[in-house]
This record gives sequence, structure tokens and C-alpha cells, in this order.
Amino acid sequence: MKIRTRLTLLFTLITAMLLGVYSISIYYSSKEAREKSFYSELQNEAIAKADLFFRSSLPEQEMHKLYKNNTRTLNEVQVAIYDVHKQLVYHDDAKVDYVKETSQMLSQIFQKKKINFFLNDLQVIGMVYQYEGQTYAVTAAAYDQYGYEYLTHLLTISIISFFIILVLIYLAGIFLSKKALSPLTEMVIQIKKITAGKLQLRLKTTKAKDELNELAQNFNGMLERLENSFDSQKHFVSNISHELRTPLSAIITELELASEKDKTKEEYQETIQFALDDARNMVKLSNSLMDLAKASYDPNEISFSEVRLDEVLLESYTKITKENSGYKVSLNIEDSVEEDQLIIQGNEYLLQVAFNNLIDNACKYSPEHTCLIDVSTDSKILTIHFTNTGNAINEEDLKHIFKPFYRSENSKSEKGHGIGLFLTEKIIHLHHAKITVVSEYNETTFKVNFMIS
Repeated sequence: MKIRTRLTLLFTLITAMLLGVYSISIYYSSKEAREKSFYSELQNEAIAKADLFFRSSLPEQEMHKLYKNNTRTLNEVQVAIYDVHKQLVYHDDAKVDYVKETSQMLSQIFQKKKINFFLNDLQVIGMVYQYEGQTYAVTAAAYDQYGYEYLTHLLTISIISFFIILVLIYLAGIFLSKKALSPLTEMVIQIKKITAGKLQLRLKTTKAKDELNELAQNFNGMLERLENSFDSQKHFVSNISHELRTPLSAIITELELASEKDKTKEEYQETIQFALDDARNMVKLSNSLMDLAKASYDPNEISFSEVRLDEVLLESYTKITKENSGYKVSLNIEDSVEEDQLIIQGNEYLLQVAFNNLIDNACKYSPEHTCLIDVSTDSKILTIHFTNTGNAINEEDLKHIFKPFYRSENSKSEKGHGIGLFLTEKIIHLHHAKITVVSEYNETTFKVNFMIS
């Protein structure tokens, strides 16, 4: 069932329930008001008949004639009067006695002073009447024809109105739901046009501040991310294929040349060494790609714990200098830096990968193969500087330095794949930190800022 139909039916059902409760309340209120009103009329009629019987000189036969004449045009109230001995004093029509008063009923009237009840369709009232020191019981009974006709008419009108209003509400619900959900229908049509090859398409948005427009904006944002992800993936696969093809081609070429003719032991060893270098280069590339994949996980899936940045820096310092004996790395932590300021919530492995890349990158492109690490702090920010001397990076290369697989002309003389700095930036951002680079006056500095509490 479509949302439009479901909303219309639900809206109609709720309206029907409310309208039903309202109509039933009106009907039963009118019914109760009619009963009270008619009991009041019976009481007035009983008192009037008793006054007429006791206080006027009108003979009883004339009163009977008056009663019978009235019954021809309307439902006249039938009145009966009894004394304290429960003897009949007066009756409008003893032959047609509606109430048929019993001794028990009369005793109840004298005891309670006033009673009222239904006798089939008749309403009956019994009351005590005082005249010249004597106490009498007066009963009055009649059928409220006009009252019942009014209730029947009210019920008929209510039922007819109920169904007419329901039909109108249902039609109005269809119209309003169609109009309200028309942007959603248009949105569905637009979504069906979006395929893997047409991710550039977007949903139409308006300036309205409603939920549907917000949904369209968020959906467009998702499409934007998907399109960027697809483009990055294509770019990534293309560059990976190129980077892997180069060492593989070199290994194949070297092994083919070695197998074509006999060589000396030294030449074979040289060929093997070249193949090993290319294989190690592929392993390094593979490890970089694995680290990049880990850094690309959802942040919620990466485990974070308390990490001491000085310890991670020392591990990176030790690892880089051990693997590259010609590298010179110095670590300087200012005295103003307190121990608790060096502790952050992070992933130790990923932070070490980022610091390794920054130290290795600084040493690699420094003529002296040196990297100076300075750690300083203010009240809210812990700053780590990775500085090396050498040719400054030009402005154009600085704009693209954190892009994947980007390598400047100056860097192509050194081995690399253009993944390190891109990976480093992702790791730094995962830790809600910021990395910037400044290169001038034959000095290049990468600055990493961590927020501290």
C-alpha cells in the first residue's frame, strides 16, 4: 500500500473516530436532556391538574372531557391522585390506566416524596402533593412523542452527515496527500534516472525548509560523496596498476635477460639484487596500500585508546634511523610541555605510520638527510614540527602535495609512490588534528596540531 493511500485512510479513520465520538456525545446528551425536560413537564402537569381538581369548582366530569378532547390532538398527560389510605381520589381515565399504581408504588411515593421511572415507552413521575393539611400522592404519565421524533431526526441527520463528511474527508485526504507528496513522487522519478554511470545527476532542491527538501539535500550530499568515491577509486586503481606494472616489468625483463645467455656469478648476483630491490619496492607499496586501507575505515571501526605522542615519536625515530643508517633525526621536546599534554586518544599504529612518513620524507629530500622534530604547546594545542633543509617546494607543488600518487618533478629522483603524504593527512584528520606545510628559504616544515584538553 502506498504512503499516500495509507495516510489518507489513517486520516479518514481518525476523523471518523473523532466525529463518531462527537456525534454519540451529542445524541446521548440530547437524550438525557429530553428525559429531564419531560420529567419536569410531567411534574408541572401533575401540579396543575391537582390544583385544578382541588382549587377550582370544575366538576370531575368536565375534567375528564377536557382530558379526552386533548388526547385527540396530542399525547395528553394522564394524572391520578391518591390519598394517604391509597384510595383513588381522581383519575383522568380509570378505564385506560397507564400506570396501574400499586400499593408498593404509592408507599414508595409517600416515603421518597418524589420518584420517576420508565414504563415501556411512557415516562412516569410520582410526587407528594399537600392540600389543606392533607397529603396526597399524584402520578403523571405520558409518551413524549415530540421528544422521540426530535431524537430520531437528530440520529438520522447525524448518520447521514457522518457518512457524507467521511466521503468528503477521504476525497480531501486524497487531494491533500497527493499535493503534499508530489515532491516525493517527483523525487522517486529523478532517483530512477540515477545509475552508476550517471552519478553526476542531482535531485532538485528548493529554498523551502521542509523535511523533503532536507532529504533531497542530504541525498545529493550522499551522491556527491559516492561520485567522489567512485572517481577516487578509478584514479586509485589506475595509479596502482601503473605503480605495480613498473617493478613487475623490471623484474620480468631482468629475469628474461638472465635466462637468455650465460652470465658470470657476479652478473647473476647483480641481476638477483635488482630483482630483490624491485620486489622490496613492491612490498613497500603493498604495505603503504594496506595502511591506506586501514586509514580509510569508518572512524567508528578504528580502536582508539590513550597514546603518548612522545613515545610514538621515539619509536618512529628509532625505526627510521635503524633502517637508514645515513639518516640523522633529532627530537626536541620543550620543557614547558607537561606529561599529561602528550597523551591523546588515538590509534598508535596509524600515528606511527604518519610520523614515519613525515620523518622519512624529511630525511629523503634533505641534502644532509636530516630531520628536526620540535614539540611545543600552548594551553589548548600541542604542535609537532618536522623540519628539513633543502630546496624549497614551489607553490604549485604545495597545492597538490597531499593528493594521492602526486609526485613533483623534484621528487622523482627519489624512490616513492606518492602515497605517504596522502596517507599521513588522512591519519592526522582521523585524530581530529590538522597538518600544514610551509616551504621557504631552503627549509620545509610540516606542522601537526593536536587539540588537548
